[in-house]
Order: sequence, then C-alpha cells, then structure tokens
Amino acid sequence: MAAVDFPAELRDLRTTVESIRQVTDVGRLKADIADLEQQSAAPDLWDDPEAAQKVTSRLSHLGAELERYETIAQRVDDLEVLVQMAEEEDDADTLAEAERELTSLRKAVGELEVRTLLNGEMDEREALVTIRAEAGGVDAADFAEMLLRMYLRWAERHGYGTEVMDTSYAEEAGLKSATFAVHAPYAYGTLQVEQGTHRLVRISPFDNQGRRQTSFAGVEVLPVTEVTDHVDIPEAEIKVDVFRSSGPGGQSVNTTDSAVRMTHIPTGIVVSMQNEKSQIQNRAAALKVLQSRLLQVRKAEERAAMDALKGDGGSSWGNQMRSYVLHPYQMVKDLRTEHEVGNTSAVFDGDIDGFLEAGIRWKRTSDRAEA
Repeated sequence: MAAVDFPAELRDLRTTVESIRQVTDVGRLKADIADLEQQSAAPDLWDDPEAAQKVTSRLSHLGAELERYETIAQRVDDLEVLVQMAEEEDDADTLAEAERELTSLRKAVGELEVRTLLNGEMDEREALVTIRAEAGGVDAADFAEMLLRMYLRWAERHGYGTEVMDTSYAEEAGLKSATFAVHAPYAYGTLQVEQGTHRLVRISPFDNQGRRQTSFAGVEVLPVTEVTDHVDIPEAEIKVDVFRSSGPGGQSVNTTDSAVRMTHIPTGIVVSMQNEKSQIQNRAAALKVLQSRLLQVRKAEERAAMDALKGDGGSSWGNQMRSYVLHPYQMVKDLRTEHEVGNTSAVFDGDIDGFLEAGIRWKRTSDRAEA
C-alpha cells in the first residue's frame, strides 16, 4: 500500500479550512454571538417567549457553528503534530493512528464545506416539509409514513426540534399526507434538495399474493415565513372550513370542530391543520403554512420571469429524484447525483446525510450552470 503524502494532505486540508473561514466570516460570526449573548442576558427577555426562543435558538446554533469550525482547525493542527511525532520516533502505530485521523478529518472538512454552499436567499430559514402519498394505494400511504419517520429520525440524530403540524391518516394504513416543521437554522437550505417524487419498490406487505409493488410519495419543502416577507393575504381571498379532527381509522380524537381547512381562492392552494387542540391554534398554523406556500409561488414566478428573459425556458430539478428498492435487491439511489447506498434500513432510520450533501453539491453545480 502506498505511503500517505501527509505534507500534501495537510496543505489541502489547510487550504480548504481557510476557504471555509473566509466564506463563513468567522469575525462576523463571533460578533453576532456576542450580540445575541447580550440580548439573552436582558432581564425582560422572556416577556416575549417567542422572541426569546428565537434568540436562544440562534445563539445555540451560531455557537455550535463556531465550535465546529474551531474544532476542525484545531484537529488539523493536532494531526500535523501527530505526524511529526510518528516520523521522528519512527512509530508505526502512531503513523497508523494519524492515517485514521486523516480519513476522519477529510470527511469532517467535507461536511463543513457543504454548509458553506448554503448561501441562497432563504437557505438559513427553518423548514416546512409536507409528504403526500401518490400513486400506489395503501403501499403509497405506508411509504409516506416511512418517509415521515425517516425525516423525523434524521432531525432527532442532529438534535433539531420538530413539530408535526398536520397528519391525515389513510383508511387502511399509513398517511394521506403529513406536514411538519424543522426548527433549526439552515433546515430549509439542507432539506430543499429532498423535494420531488420518491419511489419505493418492494414486496407489498398488503398483497396476499406477495407481489412486488411500486409506489410513490411526494415531498414538498418550504422555507418558514418571517415578518420581513410581507406575505399579506386579504381575508376575502381565504375560505375557511372547520371539521372534526380524526385519527387512524376515522376514530374521533376531538369532540369539537377544531380542525381547519384553509383555501386560498385565487390560487386554489388548500392547507389543512388538525393537530392543535383549538380551532384558533389550527387556524394560525394553517395560515403560517399558506403564507410559506404563497411565498414559494411568488419566488417561482420571479424565477420564471428571469428564465423568460434569459430565454432558457426555466428548469425543473424536482419530480422523481430517488428510488428505494427493497426487492429483488437492497439499494437507495438518488437519480440526480447517482449517490447510492445498500443499507436501506439505515436510510429509513434517518441516515440520509450522504444524500443531502450530494444533493446540495449537485444543486449548487446546477445553479451555476443556469446562471
């Protein structure tokens, strides 16, 4: 086996870390942390719990970002010292340890580099994710529920807060649709590459004859709206219907008409919410999701107008984007990036960072090509 060229590897790592430092703007990051620490120390901070939560959440996130960068930079320094020790003492065990650390460090630097690619207008936002069962009957509904669990497990692995805002259960099994929020900075930038149609191939557990079934589920990812977005919706443009919340199999879980279905008349966009305890809470949650969808429509129209000016007719990187094959072999493959893994159980348990990183790099390359 060829010897590792540590000087060249260390130069490459330092070059990458320096480019990350410049893009991240560590000085500004430290200034932002100092400002948020001052805000969090204010005695009246929790007079407005929602604002306080945003301050403390952002402080925690920026602190973690700075620590992640500083830890990587320190690990590069430590690796250089370790290599020097190994070479000076001609210690094969220490050299092997350095090679293992180099492999680990390459991966960590690559992950940190991906984060620097999230510099789109709304990449820093929290995310609203909606999963819908599409073609495939009960298998599609079951698949939608599998995807919901996959994303919630992914968020849990990273310590991100989630809030399931609406679940519409299918009659036999699974979900017709579900909407949840991921309360973490850059959640939208990270998860937006999941948007599109996901395809599952397996032996159907719902088929008495054990036949192979192909089913589909759609994933929509939106940025959470903020006050600065100015998505004003006149009351005259909204139709609100109320109904009784229900759980799996139609079992009543609420004795009042607390669930809300909100229709935006000009666009036909429909949002349903039933997971909150009161009609007022469900109405507020529905309005928030509707604002996010209208914001996305507005951005799409702006992009279409720019594409028309450029004469390229626009682009479409959504639709069918990933296949999950459980029979006759085991594989999950992204159809855009060609990234694939054979451990399907791990993927459905939330191990999707490889797909997200490949998707983010792919999207950045696609965006540059279209610019």
